[in-house]
Amino acid sequence: MGVDEVLAAARADLRRLTAQQTLQAVAEGALLVDTRTSEQRGEQGELPGALVIDRTVLEWRLDPTSPWRVPEAVPGVRVVVVCRQGYSSSLAAASLRAVGVDATDLVGGLEAWVAAGLPLSDGPADVRR
Repeated sequence: MGVDEVLAAARADLRRLTAQQTLQAVAEGALLVDTRTSEQRGEQGELPGALVIDRTVLEWRLDPTSPWRVPEAVPGVRVVVVCRQGYSSSLAAASLRAVGVDATDLVGGLEAWVAAGLPLSDGPADVRR
């Protein structure tokens, strides 16, 4: 199976959100999680209110049963993952769902957020290690 098939399988179980739906989900208490690199965030700007969590530790920080979780990772919280274009965020959301997290992602990533005219921030980012 190639990456396109893996991506399609990951997305089959997600109810992916538009930029406006993401904004609404956050207003209703969802965690907005930005997995972009520091270089991408420096070039593109920061997502207001997002927790920045490196993809390499995402599952450990967001699994409510993990001793290494962030305080916001409580049972039942919805997580919306954002990357640059909405590809790696789909894989990340699927991986989070596999460990029991209610997760989805933003269709089109940060580029869709910007295209929708939604705000960015100059920082500082809320980086969680």
